[in-house]
Amino acid sequence: MVGQYVKACVHTTHRQKTGMDIYTQKSRWKLYLGIAGALIVLISLVYTTMLTNRLALEERNKVNIILKAQEEMAKEPGEDCIPCLSCMETNFYLDVIQSNKTIPMILVGSDGMIQDAVNMGTDDPASWEKQLKKMQESDLKPIQGLDFALYYSESNILKQLRFFPLIQLLLIAAFVAMGYVGFSNARRAEQNRVWVGMAKETAHQLGTPISAIMAWIEHLQLVLEEHTDTEDVLLELNKDVNRLQLVADRFSKIGSAPVLDTVNIYDELEECRSYMQKRASRRVNFHFPDPASSPALSVPLNPPLFDWVIENLLRNALDAMDGQGSISAEVTEDDRYVSILITDTGKGIPTSKFKTVFEPGFTTKKRGWGLGLSLTKRIIEDYHKGRIFVKWSEEGKGTTFCIQLPK
Repeated sequence: MVGQYVKACVHTTHRQKTGMDIYTQKSRWKLYLGIAGALIVLISLVYTTMLTNRLALEERNKVNIILKAQEEMAKEPGEDCIPCLSCMETNFYLDVIQSNKTIPMILVGSDGMIQDAVNMGTDDPASWEKQLKKMQESDLKPIQGLDFALYYSESNILKQLRFFPLIQLLLIAAFVAMGYVGFSNARRAEQNRVWVGMAKETAHQLGTPISAIMAWIEHLQLVLEEHTDTEDVLLELNKDVNRLQLVADRFSKIGSAPVLDTVNIYDELEECRSYMQKRASRRVNFHFPDPASSPALSVPLNPPLFDWVIENLLRNALDAMDGQGSISAEVTEDDRYVSILITDTGKGIPTSKFKTVFEPGFTTKKRGWGLGLSLTKRIIEDYHKGRIFVKWSEEGKGTTFCIQLPK
């Protein structure tokens, strides 16, 4: 027996560590993927920046050559000269000037007047003046000659290349986002199928022993009719059997749309408190609102599933308090929601685990699979269209869970 107990403890401890490792590995993979994506973007940005800087330097050198060709053209003799080497040089300088098809340039004389402009997209001198003003205000310094100053701006190709990393980043981000959403939806759909299958199988497995226990209770009632001291025991036993039947009914509803009935929220809380308090330590105090002294507050919900949620929260609170402390419930409402606050004086939850506690498989207990709060979240959000979250928690002081149900 001792060996079996030790073996079971080792098994549950290993199961707990395995459940925790799943989320640790998941977080690490997200971190690794994030680092890899950041490195790809950084390398792309650095390479593109280097490339654009080189192209910008080449464009400036090209503008410098064109200005020198322009100055040499101004020194050459007129068109009435006889063909000679000088005329051949003039044609060469002209070819250099006309080879520029991409860089917008404005040639300004020593008097500040525009002498010529190329690649401006227009022949309007007024538009040239506006473009010249922008060039003078830009970071690109003009190429200064003896009698001319050549102002220029980056070509469209270079401008587009500067924006390329941003476009690339947006495309990568969109691709990653689409992939993440797709994989998340696929994983969620698979989890739903697993939940439904597990729930149906659990309901089926509970059906046979429940039927047998109910038959035995009826038999005991017939045998022990004359022994009145056994009535209380039979009553509580019957409550537990009914609870087992309720559990089977809850699991059978997983995967199908439950029927929501309009019920008094105070009555539901009191029913859960009454059942759990009799099965909790006497050193645990329950402070729940009294339905008799509270005004009726009707909320659309499914009683079996909602009771399941409250029982899970109360059971977790009892486990966190180690048999001593207090559990309280508070009900508030606003225009949209009815809020139920369940507070305990247990061990508390670290802030970093506020969302993780609702993940399937997460548990800090030596026993259990970590499915209670995951089912709780699914019941509230998927079936009741509400919200459940950790509103407050402090290690060593306690935790408050908040359930919000739409009116």
